[in-house]
Amino acid sequence: MTELEKIIKKLPPDLQDEVKEFAKSLMARKKKVKGTPEFKWAGSLKDLRNQYTSVELQHQISRWRAGEK
Repeated sequence: MTELEKIIKKLPPDLQDEVKEFAKSLMARKKKVKGTPEFKWAGSLKDLRNQYTSVELQHQISRWRAGEK
């Protein structure tokens, strides 16, 4: 029996249920993270490469996010 199992067995039934539900939520959260990012967005701004340097583009994107033109 692991240390964790020993600790859980000492808990009252209602808290054991809470631990069980928490463990399930951790498992569900872990399942959501799968593989490595695909970066499908890479190159999506290539049409702006002649209009902006990388630094200028970063500043322009910040302005767009702030709602400026």
